[in-house]
Amino acid sequence: MIKIRLARHGKRNAPFYRIVAIEHRTKREGRPLEIIGFFNPSKKELKIDKKKLTSWLEKGAKMSKTVEKLVK
Repeated sequence: MIKIRLARHGKRNAPFYRIVAIEHRTKREGRPLEIIGFFNPSKKELKIDKKKLTSWLEKGAKMSKTVEKLVK
């Protein structure tokens, strides 16, 4: 099953997250199928490619609870 979830990047105490489409069994920093957007919590910056997001949702991907909160 494909999940749309966050992948953590950045330095210690300075996280940076990518919003990715990834197989649900893959570890958090594993290779994603596609990068959909990013979230920078220190600057409260969020960018999501709506076309990619809707195409993955149409293919049957499920969003994690955290990504659902960010999208709303």
